Formats: sequence, structure tokens, C-alpha cells
Amino acid sequence: MSIFNGKRLSNSTFKLDIERMRTGWYSDKYFVNIAQTLQVLAESGYRFPGQSPVLQKLGIDPTSLLTGNIEVEMQFFTRRQPRALIAGVDKALSMLRHCTGFFTDDGTFVETWDKLRVEAVQDGVMTTYNGDPRRVQPVLRVRGRYRDFALLETPILGALARASRIATNVYNTLEAARGKPVLFFPARFDAHEVQAADGYAYDIGVNRFNHDYQQHVSSIVSTDAQGDWWGGLGGGTVAHAAIACFLGDTVQAMLAFAAVRPPEQPRIALVDFSNDSVGTSLAVLRAMFEQYRTLTDAGNLAEAEKYKLYGVRLDTSSNMRDVSVPPLGDKMLDNGVNPRLCWKVRQAIDNEWQQWDLPDAWCERARAYCHDVKIVVSGGFNPKKISRFEELGVPVDIYGVGSSLMSNDDRMGTNTDFTADVVRVKVNGSWVNLSKKGRYPNDNPDLEPVDLREL
Repeated sequence: MSIFNGKRLSNSTFKLDIERMRTGWYSDKYFVNIAQTLQVLAESGYRFPGQSPVLQKLGIDPTSLLTGNIEVEMQFFTRRQPRALIAGVDKALSMLRHCTGFFTDDGTFVETWDKLRVEAVQDGVMTTYNGDPRRVQPVLRVRGRYRDFALLETPILGALARASRIATNVYNTLEAARGKPVLFFPARFDAHEVQAADGYAYDIGVNRFNHDYQQHVSSIVSTDAQGDWWGGLGGGTVAHAAIACFLGDTVQAMLAFAAVRPPEQPRIALVDFSNDSVGTSLAVLRAMFEQYRTLTDAGNLAEAEKYKLYGVRLDTSSNMRDVSVPPLGDKMLDNGVNPRLCWKVRQAIDNEWQQWDLPDAWCERARAYCHDVKIVVSGGFNPKKISRFEELGVPVDIYGVGSSLMSNDDRMGTNTDFTADVVRVKVNGSWVNLSKKGRYPNDNPDLEPVDLREL
């Protein structure tokens, strides 16, 4: 469930590997060990013979406690400062619904999810953290017999950590871009199996940004898989490899693309193949406009729309200086996609129509055609670089961002690792605070009861 639609996703979306998850295939081995130990103790009628300093202080005698069947309260939380945008909750709940239970001696799995008491936030909720590990905001709270869900701690933490990390990074990047669209380009930096979950987390980040800033930024992903959980489709135009197929002729690659692909697919030219972003942009612009004008004059307006150039994408490598950028002797100012290159491309495109031999009836239309072309940038962009571009007023319309959206680094302030702690145990019918030193039971006003039957 996200705060934007009030609907929780079920396992029909996630398609969990339920059978192996139940056996602990995806669990850290110490969780397998404790779950199996507690089950054996439960079957043997073991009763706690030791001493508990915590319970002694409370005057509680635990000697009759059936340790194998101990019930606990566990809270799941992150400590990303100053905030974290939460995603992955529904997947965690699906794990609890389908994998809580135990195996009998004959190998039959007995489901016990209906014995759990679960509270969770919705995807899209923001948590805050001020640096005090004693004061956290749980996003998931589970009460129940520990051995029945002990194996799920590892995969639940993983689902929450990755999705929340990406959602938060996306949100921060959109803030840096001041609401300009951010294309989701990290598919090539990780295994294909994670694309659906990552794309969903990206969409949560975009929706939360729109919610907080009253914006209407679109979610734009590069693969169909990234849109699987929320109904999106991948978008894109021409890759460097496509231009190579046309022997390095970007103009012919774009004309062929425009002729063949449906008109609703934006025509964005990749213009750095020959390391002359200005020259290539103008060549593509001129060729596309000529086709647009010819077809328009012939009355073939539908076909003409295929040659409306939506934008040009600058993707100069960080070790290269585009030929249109005079050297200043500083790699930060000379190489890659830098502010000077963007300004030069923008100015050249805006003024190009004046170089064309046009009848008066076409002058204003040509000017508008050029001014409507958007500048898309990609290659090494992260919130810091984007903030710099925005502070300088660089004429960028869309940012393509890849690996930084998956960053998980304390030094970069992107660490969204999750932790789970037992904070209470049930003794003699009562819940008692009990956790390791430095951790305490905490609350979160966004927690709400969850009916696992719906999942």
C-alpha cells in the first residue's frame, strides 16, 4: 500500500520464491539455527532454567517459560539521517503472510501467519532520524512466536533497505533538480532480477516529491520491467550502438528512427558520438526540420509529427572535452557534460533557424520548433552535480541519472540500511520491555494494523 493509492500490493505482484524462503534459503544462517533450536526445545517441553536480570528487577519469575514458544515484539527501522522515504513494506508483509510458520517432521509446512499481530506504515511514508539510536521510527512491528518468523528477518530487511534507499535517493535527486524530470537509468548497473522492485521504488520517490511540492513530474523508466509493479513502460530513443550501426552518422540514425517508430515516442537525439555536441545537434535539427516542413507543406500532418525533434541528449564522457568547449585547463570545467557545453548547445539550437532560407510563413514556426527542443543530460549526474547546475541556471530540461540512485554510502549520506530488534517479550501473559543495550521500543504515528488475510 502506498499513501498515494491506499492499496497494498500482494504476492501476485512480487512472485516470491515461497518454498525456498520457508526453508531459510535466503536467510542468514544464524536465523536458521535459532529457529530450528527453538522448535526442538518446544517439542521437548524445555523450560527456561536461567536467570534474567531484566525480569528480576521487575519481580517476574521466568522459570516456567517455554522458551521454544517464546513470543516477541520485533521492530524494523532505518537510521538514515535526516530522513528516509520508505518503500518495500508491502513486499515485507507478503513474506510474513506466505512464509510464517514451521515444518513438521513429515515435511509439511504449517502456516501460522494468522497468529501474528502486525503493524506497518504505507510505502511513501517519510521517517526522520536525529542520530540517536534510542529514538527511531519503526516502519514495521511484528508480535508473535519468534521461531515462526525468525527466518524472515534477512529478506525483510533487504526488501526494505533497497527499496527505501532508492526511493530516498530519487526524492533527493528531484529536490536537487528542482522538479525537472529525472530519467531512471540504473538498470545497466545491477542484475536484471531487481528491475521491477527498483522501478517501483523510483515511482514511490517521484510520487512523494509530487505530493510534497504539488508538482506533476512524470515517472520515466528505461525498461518495461521497471514499470511492472505500477503499470509503467520503458522509454528511450537512440543508443550509441544504434549510431554505430549507421556508421557513425547520427543524422541518418535519427531519420530512420523517426520514420519507423510510433509518433508518440519522443525523438531525442544522442549527440556526443563524434564528440561534437553542437555540430551534431544542429545537423540533426536541420535534417529533422526539413522533413517536418516538407511533409507539413504536403498536407501530411500525421507523418510530419514523426519528425518533431523532442530533444538532444548530451552524454560526453568524463575523460573527454567536447570540441565545442574551449579548454580552460581544468577537467571539472572542460570535460564531460559541463555547464559551458549545455549553454553552447542551447544557444546554437535557439539561433539555428535564423540560418535557414525560409519563406516568411515558416519563420515563426521554425523559431518555435528550435526553441521547443529540450536539453537532456546524462553521465555521472548525482544530487551534488545537479544542484550545481541548477544554482548556475544551466539550461537543462531533463536529467538522466543512473548509479547514484542506488548509492548506499555513509560518506555520501545515502546509507539506508535497516535493522530489526526484539524490544519486548511475552512472559506469563504480559509484554515486558527487553532489548539489547542501547535499543528501546519506539512508536511511529504512521504505523497501522495490517490484516494479512488480504495479502
